[in-house]
Amino acid sequence: MIMVGNKVVAVDLGGTNLRAALVRDGNILNYVKRPTPKTKEGLLKVLIEVISEVFGYDVKAIGMGSPGPLKNGVILNPPNIALKNFNLKKFLRNKFKVRVEVENDAKCAALAEMTYGVKKKNFVILTLGTGIGGGIIINGKLYKGRGNAGEIGHTIIDDDKDIETHWQNYRKMSKKYFGKILTINELCKSRDKRARKIIKYVSLYLGQGIANIIDVFDPEVIVLMGGAREAGNKFLNQIKKEAYKFALVKSKTLIVWSRIKYPGLLGASLLVRR
Repeated sequence: MIMVGNKVVAVDLGGTNLRAALVRDGNILNYVKRPTPKTKEGLLKVLIEVISEVFGYDVKAIGMGSPGPLKNGVILNPPNIALKNFNLKKFLRNKFKVRVEVENDAKCAALAEMTYGVKKKNFVILTLGTGIGGGIIINGKLYKGRGNAGEIGHTIIDDDKDIETHWQNYRKMSKKYFGKILTINELCKSRDKRARKIIKYVSLYLGQGIANIIDVFDPEVIVLMGGAREAGNKFLNQIKKEAYKFALVKSKTLIVWSRIKYPGLLGASLLVRR
């Protein structure tokens, strides 16, 4: 077991960016961010580079958050990463000769929220990134089911499409209307009616997905995270409006943005403190 006070390397492997940090007691001492390569060879090369950049002689372990599905450190068939049936845990352990733990990235974010964020015993998180991930905390423990529980982004909500597909459609709509992919924050700030149409579309389907979470889990709070939080309360309030409209439970479950700057990294660091 890694004791409090020791330094660990935390890695957050995302579909858009790959982050690594040297972490001690919840404090990020060194941080590196690189775009995630689209090929297996490129990805593994950059992964080694970013870890090496923050790695030190006193590092005792590596904790890594990765898109799922995962099984025993093996990344199976994630839709947004160029690794299929690849043993990340074994690969990193052989390279750096320290203990390695690998977990779903959204589950890592949920651990961070439980420890450093909302600190509730029953809540759900949604990561709004390249795709949509989910993490579930029940009675103060990460709920994993048989190993892959929490893939909320892949629940079907409309026209045989899942929440993640509707979320990703905003990029296609943005490129169609504006010739480039605007961020959610940029779309919210725009006065163009086409931008408002996109935000309305995204809010509708996120709201429906969140309404399902409310009805199934009745959580204390639902925490949203990812780059979209830069859009602030304007976007959040539209999501809330749709969620409360569709939810059967009318108690208006608290829906908030995460206040943690690097939830994926901090959660990954917690994997090797247990």
